[in-house]
Parts: sequence; C-alpha cells; structure tokens
Amino acid sequence: MLPNYLYIFLFLGLGIGFVGSAFAVSWLIRPKVPTDVVKNAPYECGETVQGNSRVQFNVRYYLFALIFVIFDVEVLFVVPWAVVFRQMGMVAYFEMVAFIVILGWGLIYAWKKGALEWQ
Repeated sequence: MLPNYLYIFLFLGLGIGFVGSAFAVSWLIRPKVPTDVVKNAPYECGETVQGNSRVQFNVRYYLFALIFVIFDVEVLFVVPWAVVFRQMGMVAYFEMVAFIVILGWGLIYAWKKGALEWQ
C-alpha cells in the first residue's frame, strides 16, 4: 500500500518544486528597484495610451460570439454521435433530430432578431 502513495507524494513534491523554482527564478531575474516612472507607466503593446480606457462595445458582438459557441458545442455532440450511429439505433436518431430541431429554432430566432448581422 505504501508504494502506491509514494508515487503520489513524489508527483506532489515535483509539482511543488516546479512551482517554487519558477517563483525563485522570477524573483532572481526581476528588476530590483524599479523607478516610479517605469512602475507607473502605462503599457499597452509598447504604445502610449490615448483616450479613455473604458470603451463600450456593442452587445451584438457578444451575442454573435455566444451563438458561435453554442453551435460549436453542437458539433462536439453531433460528431461522436455520427461515429457510433449504427450501434445506437433509431432512438438515438430521434433524440439527435430533436436536439438539432431545438438548435434550429434557436438559430431561426437569432436570425429574426438580427443577432447574426455583423455591423
């Protein structure tokens, strides 16, 4: 029983050692005393900041991304289903038809609401 736990403690020790060594190396190579100019300077891809940092985005972009994620997850369900379709039978076929119909209704609803129009 003890040799089984030995592997767990070994990997736990290696994980703690890896994280600890990463912290130690970053502490050793960091600048020791940064000046106020460097410490308080804004950094955005090497460019100085222009304007206000609070930019409001149109909510349609988020809706568009959400719809993309929903249909991307649909593919994650449909592809494995298609691979084992013959072994699952007709019940699985009707379940997938119901799943796709519900997602189709969602797509039609989003289309009618104008969520798919990129502006």
